[in-house]
Amino acid sequence: MGNRWGPQGQAGRRRMPFLLLLPLFCPALAEHIRYTIPEEVARGSLVGNLAKDLGLGVRDLPTQNLRISAKKKFFTVNTENGDLLVGDRIDREQICGKKSTCVLEFEMVAEKPLNFFHIAVVIQDVNDNPPTFSQNITELEISELALTGATFALESAQDSDVGVNSLQQYYLSPNPHFSLTQKENPDGTTYPELVLKAPLDREEQSYHHLVLTAVDGGEPARSCTTQIRVIVADANDNPPVFTQDTYRVSVPENLPVGSSVLRVMATDLDEGINAEITYTFINIGKAVRQLFKLNSQTGEVSTGGRLDFEERERYTIGVEAKDGGRHTAHCKIQIDILDENDNAPEITLDAESKHIQEDVELGTVVALIKTHDLDSGFNGEILCQLHGNSPFKIVQDTKNTYKLVTDGALDREQTTEYNITITATDKGKPPLSSKTSVTLNIDDVNDNAPVFHQASYLVRVAENNPPGASIAQVSASDPDLGLNSQITYSIVASDLEPRALSSYVSVSAQSGVVFAQRAFDHEQLRAFELTLQPGYLVTKVVAVDADSGHNAWLSYHVLQASEPGLFSLGLRTGEVRTARALGDRDAARQRLLVAT
Repeated sequence: MGNRWGPQGQAGRRRMPFLLLLPLFCPALAEHIRYTIPEEVARGSLVGNLAKDLGLGVRDLPTQNLRISAKKKFFTVNTENGDLLVGDRIDREQICGKKSTCVLEFEMVAEKPLNFFHIAVVIQDVNDNPPTFSQNITELEISELALTGATFALESAQDSDVGVNSLQQYYLSPNPHFSLTQKENPDGTTYPELVLKAPLDREEQSYHHLVLTAVDGGEPARSCTTQIRVIVADANDNPPVFTQDTYRVSVPENLPVGSSVLRVMATDLDEGINAEITYTFINIGKAVRQLFKLNSQTGEVSTGGRLDFEERERYTIGVEAKDGGRHTAHCKIQIDILDENDNAPEITLDAESKHIQEDVELGTVVALIKTHDLDSGFNGEILCQLHGNSPFKIVQDTKNTYKLVTDGALDREQTTEYNITITATDKGKPPLSSKTSVTLNIDDVNDNAPVFHQASYLVRVAENNPPGASIAQVSASDPDLGLNSQITYSIVASDLEPRALSSYVSVSAQSGVVFAQRAFDHEQLRAFELTLQPGYLVTKVVAVDADSGHNAWLSYHVLQASEPGLFSLGLRTGEVRTARALGDRDAARQRLLVAT
């Protein structure tokens, strides 16, 4: 059922085990999927298979952790097979009103890597609402002097459905004096008019019974009826006449309740009671009648409730003028509602990475952001920005979705945490904005070499010293954290022969204390040099033997390494440490094969 809007998504990636490998970053791709379903389908009905339409394998779904991001969740997703299912009742009329096209748009959020998938579900109208009249019986007075061809507006039926399922046609029961015609309002809706096709004689027949039927275009069609009782009135020479057939006005949506909108006016050439005109609304629903009030004596239209452009942009209202002799005239009022910037943008953090390694690549996605503004036009256009200087930036994904990505080098030793403030501002006058904050913690990586506190140490030792005595202590520090900052010490060079060196001095790997291994003889050896080096503790390999005693002692050695000499392995401890400083030319990934 899906129609793909954008490029095909990436298929599930092959996963391979590795040891001591740094993770790779793969940029997420935005996807656009479109489905079409009828309204009022049963809960649990299948909309489409997201896994198939996004190019995801079923075995990749548990790691994707697909979830729907929407204020009202009309749909659910089966995380086992990727099916998109109907999760709640979908009433197109309740969701979209009289809009010709009804689309539910939402985002599907995936993890590992973070990404948005943009879903649009078109809701098709079904003929589930019949036309309705507000009254079962309508009385209409027509003068016996009314001319053949005169028209009289009748009440319109209301139908919540749209398109072919909406009201299409009116029918009138057969009558020798009357026929029916349909007229169109400026907004495209139709209303019925009664046409006098033969003269009336009150003395011959004082009233007529008619039946008006409204029919929609659904399959099967639905209909409703109302009774029309035409009362034949005595002569009244002149009917009222409006100064305009249609009155048009534009008002802002923040107009205070009770404000004047416009005034309609009709005149009558008769005198006395026959010239007294009263005004009433016709062809108007209950909700609209609460929004607008009509002064029956003056014809002034005012607001009776709060107008909202986001709810409805235009109203077409019928007005009837009736004189004292029951003659009537009709006009239309078209009220256009102007949008005001009365809604601040909304910001939603759909997903965020609370912890970020300081060595991540530029462009790494750390948060997914959505914005929404109920206003329209410029008032609803949003600019999303970051405040202050930080190694992050906002990248726009679609009109209302963004990604927060890295835009500079991160250094935990300089900054351990970033409190990012995101601002969404619309283009209204004056503009409205809203803010949200996200805290990003920078995790340590082993990117600093240990440094000795002194470049060289001069040690004076009296001869005939006792063997095993401490003769000096060296000290180094590392700004990294945890295992990355733990330092061991070793002797890497000397001007003594290697065999002789081990008989003269040793250094504690943990404390940096230098010990004399034997008593020194000034006449035999007056001075010698040592070169010491601190090393990182990278990791620790642990093996277990079920035996006990000497049989359970294990020794560790390296069988294979990418770059020999870069790491050292503790024979008994299994601790893997750097044997020298890492350089730019060293590979970013290293693999060791360890045996016991």
